[in-house]
Formats: sequence, C-alpha cells, structure tokens
Amino acid sequence: MRNEQIFSVHGDAELLTRAGHLLESARTEFLCAARTLTTWPRPKTWTTPGPDFTTRKLLTPAALADEATRDHLRLVLGAGAQVRITDAELPHETIIIDRRVMILAGREAPSGREYSVTTAKTMIDGVHSLFDAMWDRSADYDAYLATDTPQLTPDSRRILEALSTGRTDDSAARHLGLSLRTYRRRVADLMVTLQAASRFQAGLRAGKLGLPGAVRPAAPNGEYGPQEPSTMQS
Repeated sequence: MRNEQIFSVHGDAELLTRAGHLLESARTEFLCAARTLTTWPRPKTWTTPGPDFTTRKLLTPAALADEATRDHLRLVLGAGAQVRITDAELPHETIIIDRRVMILAGREAPSGREYSVTTAKTMIDGVHSLFDAMWDRSADYDAYLATDTPQLTPDSRRILEALSTGRTDDSAARHLGLSLRTYRRRVADLMVTLQAASRFQAGLRAGKLGLPGAVRPAAPNGEYGPQEPSTMQS
C-alpha cells in the first residue's frame, strides 16, 4: 500500500487491483458487515477458513431476500464461518482483515461504489469494537430464520395448498371459487410474502419454513405435475 494509511478507490475492479493482495492475505480473522451480499466482490480466497481462522459475517435481513443468497450463506456456514443477522442499521458496510486492514464501502457512483482502504490502527480498533458490540446484540443465523417465518393468512394457506395439488390455474381457481385473475393475483401476492421469484422457489421456501404445500414446477402442458428435483426449473 506504499506506506499509505488511507486511500480511496472507485468500483470493484479498482478495489481488487489496488487492495486485492491485502484481501487475499487474511491469515487469522475476516470480519464483514454488509447490508446485502452484493456489496463486495467475492473472490473465493477471501474467506476460506482454516483451523485457526475466524470468519464472521454480520448481515441485515435484506441479505436473506432470495433463496440464492440463503444458499450461499448455507455454503459459508458449512465452510466454518459464523453468520449473524442484525435488525440495526449499518451506517458503514465494512471488512476488517486480521485487525490490520479495513475497507469501508461508501456511496454508489457512476464510476462504481467508492471504497476507503486504511491500515490506521486507531480507526480499525474503533470500528472493530463497534462490530463486536453489534455482533453480541445480533441473532445467530439459524435462530433468526426460526423467527422469520412469514405469517400467512388462511386464504394464503389455501392458495399454497392449491399450488401443491398439481391442478392447473383454471382448475385451482374453480376449486377455490375464485376468478382466474383473482387466483393468479393471490399467487403473485403469496410469492411476494415468501420472497420467491417463482412458484417453484415459493414451494422450496415454504418447505424450508415448514409451511404446507410443496409447489412443483410447471410441466409443458401447464400442469404442476411431479418431476425429479434435478429437472426442476426455478
């Protein structure tokens, strides 16, 4: 870093060019506080835990918005990292490496997000202490998910159950005494509630939350018939 205590870069490419070697030099501890998983570029070498390596990720609920990010977090947890969810605002998204390098993510700009990189020990120690305080007040990932179950109305549960029966939309709407337009609108509302981008993803999300209704993907004829998981399209 050419003896610089602090410098700024714009965009992921410049961050990796000027500070990538620092990010990849983590040996004992990697801390990350972020609103979503898209804040930082994610080279695999950044957060690979070893037996004497600690990875802690502090995230907001926005990081759990879709199943793809949840799948990534499950991989991170499986690799030995620790993940907690905070309901507090994160004024600065931050990475701290071995308590000797810190990166603060700034505002978005036409040239890319601005990042500040520093090796100033006083600044790093101060932010590290704030991270620890927020970490202690935050919920473990699994514990947070256990309290994050969407509250479905009786009508929403009927829609979810109808989706699991294999009926066409026309048939399901008639069975529930709804117009086709109303039925499809309620399916769309249910997908929003379950934070799902597709009916299949809604079924996966419902299953993981212990809700009734395992939604199958649409077959070419429009039916929601059984298929092997490996052939399902989300």
